[in-house]
Amino acid sequence: MSTVTLTPAEAAGSAGPTRSYALRDSMTMLRRNLKHMQRYPSMTISIVAMPILMLLLFVYVFGGALGTGIGAGAERGDYINYVVPGIILMSATAGAVATAVSVCTDMTEGIINRFRTMSISRGSVLTGHVLGSVIQVAAVLVLVTGVSLAIGFRPDASPVEWIAALGLLLFLAFALGWLSVAMGMGAKTVEAASNAPMPLTFLPFLGSAIVTPDSMPAGLRWFAEYQPFTPVNETLRGLLLGTEIGNDGWIALAWCAGLGVLGYLWSRSVFNREVTR
Repeated sequence: MSTVTLTPAEAAGSAGPTRSYALRDSMTMLRRNLKHMQRYPSMTISIVAMPILMLLLFVYVFGGALGTGIGAGAERGDYINYVVPGIILMSATAGAVATAVSVCTDMTEGIINRFRTMSISRGSVLTGHVLGSVIQVAAVLVLVTGVSLAIGFRPDASPVEWIAALGLLLFLAFALGWLSVAMGMGAKTVEAASNAPMPLTFLPFLGSAIVTPDSMPAGLRWFAEYQPFTPVNETLRGLLLGTEIGNDGWIALAWCAGLGVLGYLWSRSVFNREVTR
C-alpha cells in the first residue's frame, strides 16, 4: 500500500508549523493552477463567453417577450435589470466545469502519483484547485458585470452592497469549487468530468433567474422556490437593485455553507481513498 510522505512538521505532530506548511503548499498549488489557466486559456474563454452570450440572448432576443412575465407594463429596460443578477449568478457557477475537468486531468494523467512521493500537504492539491476556481470566477464576474452595465443594467447599490454581493458570489463559487473537485475525482474520464457539474450551471434557469416562479406550473414553481440558487439570486437582486430580501439572505448563506461542507468532506474522502490505494 502506498503512503503519502509527510512534511517534517506533520511527522512531528506540531499543529502550528503544520498549518504553515499546508498554507505554503496550497499557495504553490494555486500558482500551478493559475499557470495552467494562463497557458491553456480555452477553458477560461469558454466560461467567460457562455454567460455573456446568455446575457445578450435573453436581453435582445427574448427580452421583449419574457419581460411581460415580470409585471404588467414591464419594458426591455426593466427586464435587463431583472435578468442581469441571474446571469451574474450563472457566471459564479461557470467555473464548476473547468474545475472538475482540471481535477480529473490530474487524477488520470499520473501527476497525483508524483505528488504522493513528495513532502507536501495532501490537502493542498485540492485547495489549490478550489482557490484557482474562485479567482477564475472573480475575473468572469468582473467581465460579465462590465458588459451588463454597457448594455443598460442600472443598479442602485451602495459600495457596501456591491461588496456584500461580491462576497456572496465568491462564497458560492468557493462552495461549488469543492463540489466540483469531488465530481472531478469521481469521474473516470475528462468527458465525464465535464458533464458532471452541468446541472449546477443550469439549475439557476429553474429558479428566479430568468422569470419569476409565479409564472411557472405548480410543481415547477415549488421546486423553483426551494432550490438552492433562488435565495442566492433573490439576495443578489436585493443587494444590487434594492428589492426585498427578507430571509433569503440567511437561507442563501446556509445553502452556500452546506454545499461547501458537503463538497469538502466528499472530496477529502475520495482523495484520501485514492492516495492510499
